[in-house]
Amino acid sequence: MNLEVIRGFLDQTNPAARIQAIQYFEQLKDSEDGWKLCINFLTSDNKQQDTVKFFCFQVISHYVKYKYSYAETGQQQIIREFLKHWIQLQCSSPQPDSGLILNKAAQIICIVFLADYPTRWPLFFDDILGMLNLGMTAIDIYLRILLDINSEIADREIPRTQKEMDAFTLIKDTMRETCVTKLVDSWHHILVTYQTLNPDLICLCLEVIGSYIAWIDINLIANERFVQLFITFLISTSLRESTCNCIIHIISKGMDPGAKVKLVESFVTVLKQAGVLEFTGSPDDEDFMVKLSSLVNVMGTAILSSWTRLQKAKDASGMAVAANAVHDKVELLLKFLSNDDDEVSQGVIEFTREYLQFLKNKVSAGVYGLHDSPNVESILYIVINKYKYDASMDMNYEGQEEAMFQEYRKSLKVIFDNLAMLDLNLVFTHTRNIITNTLNQWRSLSFQEIEVAITFLYLLGEVLPNCLGSSSPAFAEKKAEINKMLHLLITTDVSTQGHSIVVLQFFETVVRFEKFFAQESQHIPEILFAFLDNRGLKNKDPHVRSRVSYLFSRFIKCLKSQMSNYTEGILKELEELLVLDSPVNGIGSLSSDDQLYLYETAAILIVSANFSPETKLEALQRLLMPVAEKFATLLQSLPTTPDEHRRREIAKCMNHAIAVTSRTSKAFSNQQTMKSNGCIEVYLQALQVFLGALNLPYEQATLQSAVRQYLHRMVVCLECEVLPYFPLAAEQLLKTSDIRSIQEFIPLINQIICKFKKDVVPFVHQIFLPFVSAIFNALSLPIDENDQPAQNERHLLQRSYFLFIAAIVTNNISEVIVSQDTQNFERILLTVIQGAVDFPDPLAQKTCFGILKKMVELWGGSEASFVEFMYNHIVPACFMAPLKDTFDLNDAQTILALSESALCLKTVLDARGQEFVNYLETSYLPTLRLSHENIQQYCHALNSDPKAFKNYLKFFFQNAKT
Repeated sequence: MNLEVIRGFLDQTNPAARIQAIQYFEQLKDSEDGWKLCINFLTSDNKQQDTVKFFCFQVISHYVKYKYSYAETGQQQIIREFLKHWIQLQCSSPQPDSGLILNKAAQIICIVFLADYPTRWPLFFDDILGMLNLGMTAIDIYLRILLDINSEIADREIPRTQKEMDAFTLIKDTMRETCVTKLVDSWHHILVTYQTLNPDLICLCLEVIGSYIAWIDINLIANERFVQLFITFLISTSLRESTCNCIIHIISKGMDPGAKVKLVESFVTVLKQAGVLEFTGSPDDEDFMVKLSSLVNVMGTAILSSWTRLQKAKDASGMAVAANAVHDKVELLLKFLSNDDDEVSQGVIEFTREYLQFLKNKVSAGVYGLHDSPNVESILYIVINKYKYDASMDMNYEGQEEAMFQEYRKSLKVIFDNLAMLDLNLVFTHTRNIITNTLNQWRSLSFQEIEVAITFLYLLGEVLPNCLGSSSPAFAEKKAEINKMLHLLITTDVSTQGHSIVVLQFFETVVRFEKFFAQESQHIPEILFAFLDNRGLKNKDPHVRSRVSYLFSRFIKCLKSQMSNYTEGILKELEELLVLDSPVNGIGSLSSDDQLYLYETAAILIVSANFSPETKLEALQRLLMPVAEKFATLLQSLPTTPDEHRRREIAKCMNHAIAVTSRTSKAFSNQQTMKSNGCIEVYLQALQVFLGALNLPYEQATLQSAVRQYLHRMVVCLECEVLPYFPLAAEQLLKTSDIRSIQEFIPLINQIICKFKKDVVPFVHQIFLPFVSAIFNALSLPIDENDQPAQNERHLLQRSYFLFIAAIVTNNISEVIVSQDTQNFERILLTVIQGAVDFPDPLAQKTCFGILKKMVELWGGSEASFVEFMYNHIVPACFMAPLKDTFDLNDAQTILALSESALCLKTVLDARGQEFVNYLETSYLPTLRLSHENIQQYCHALNSDPKAFKNYLKFFFQNAKT
């Protein structure tokens, strides 16, 4: 054994040593006697490092996992004897191995058990139990083995084959018949003997009991001798959490609903007897309180689940018992839900949610009564109180604690929604009172209370439509009440409170109720002031400024028709915020993304205003010309900047300049076009400036991407005015013929074709052959088969190429393809055939069959040379593709490709009629070795309606591939 090499096996700090150790591992595991060498080493020298021992066990593990079952009896016996001997060595050693090694050994013993029990090693458990008298180390190993065994044979989370499930069922059945009682007795003995000597062993034993209870007789555990031990353990600080976990598993066992209720109630009695349920704890008891909360949650949900099952079974007496048990647990529910520790409170969220569903069922049954309302009211107040931020929480830091609190808030919101669905009047009244009282006296309250009041105003707006139909009188009545609260929110100046979470929630709520301002427009100026001053966009908190940028954009979009009187003032206030960052003027107060929202907002204000087209053009020029001028300046400086990092920063600024200009185009629509607003000129001028970036030798990927995105927007917003710019743009964008740049250009050219159709035939014809040649060249470049990103890029380019051809034929500019010389024309057609048959991508295959169908429509009736191609290539492709192994007829996307091939064949039939049927009957289908009957069936199906033919094709190819 090369110990020096082995020591590098787990050394993460020395890759070279680790590689050498792994190579040695591969050598040993592949050799005939490598596992024996490791056994001899482990039984002769127990003083080696864990790394060496773990290495040896890994070699043995590989042998046991892959070769043991098929080995000779003598070899198997060596393994079994080694495992017994190793356990004895551990028990006699003054310093047993670490948990890492014990766990690895337990895994190996488990694998041997699965292979040998109950046939080759029927006395496995007798042998293991016989070693328990060797002491605590033997017990430790025994319990680890049991955990591994249970994980293999009973863990429902691990997917199993039917063969494995059958084998594991046999193991469990055999264990139940022969040894489970012995195992249970051993657990009891361990719990009694070592409860004070070794708490870790007791915890491990409790974990074993919790694991096995799911499939053994519950009466073996839920009885006097074990329960009395549980009571003792629950008052031990070192054992109580593991005991809680164990009881949770016992209660979670699947069983009859009536028996489940009795089981839970019996444990409630036990827990009360131990004084556990009255436990309040101290900060040091946090973990135990969390476990207790989980236990209460499991008890509550178990009873409620049983009640539901009893209801379905129409067992009225059982339902009454379960209902009483539920009501008895509400006090516990409220105690844990209201606990100061959010994790403890979170533990009973499921119980709370299920309890509210139980009350909803009572409402439906007409038995929801006065004694239920106080509980609902208590839960409501707990939810509102627990929604408050903790005073110690850092609002400017998004750490784990803050993230967990936000998740907890989401859970509380679900409870609030359920409360509203259960008793809207109660929830609305109490929540309104809290909101109103808080807003009226906010100056004397903490920021946490103020933020919660505003938040629940927001949440009321969320739940109201779900609880009442928007056309109902009750909805209108409560909407009026909400409007009063909104009036209070605005007029009490609570937005000046100053804390970031208060002002953020203020803006969130204002935007949530934007329709209120359409009716109460007198409040708009005050809200605009709030957005534009140091409460909003000029707030000292960058997080607030960022979020407000988005919310302001939403507010203006929703109320743009009412903003004309404020447009000039808003634009003036925004001026300093719209200055672009650059390496020259440094970083501004807003991020690039925030500025995108503000530029879009400014453009919306201009386009929506009651200005003449000339005034709108002037306003947009004032907005965008500084951007173009800064871009031009950066364009000049980039080539002369020697520092690579600074060049990258300049390119980012140029990219941002294009992005904000592009973003402003979103202010236009089908009703408010660039042309009707007289704003074409400013965008074409900007385009001329931006195209200059395509000549630069630096930062091409960044700048080309930005220009492409701008061109996409111009195709959407402009008409033929933009067409003269495409040839130059295309020439520059395609100067580099790498796969990615070509692939990213195709969506743009497709968009141009789809919009302008015949108008771009000269342009598409001009670029077609060079472009297609560039695609073919890019696809022919050798790529390492292990380079997955490069393989993915090639795959996307192939798919995009077919989409390009599809755009040409489906938009009726196929003359671009037809006008190519015969060799290139045929080459293009054959690439489509190849894509339909050989490219294992159902999306691309569907596209290819769509192209072929359209070509048949165009040329299949009259073009003699194409008709020959159709019979020689297109028709066979419709058969060859579905017969490929890669064509998965159980995949939904593949079925869509098959359907497209069916439509292609139907189109051939429409074009050629009986001639095509005769060709199939006499020439093609016989080559597939089909019987005369099957040929007749196929031709009959071909003449049926498209839906029937599609269904037949799936059946046809399924049979052909079996």
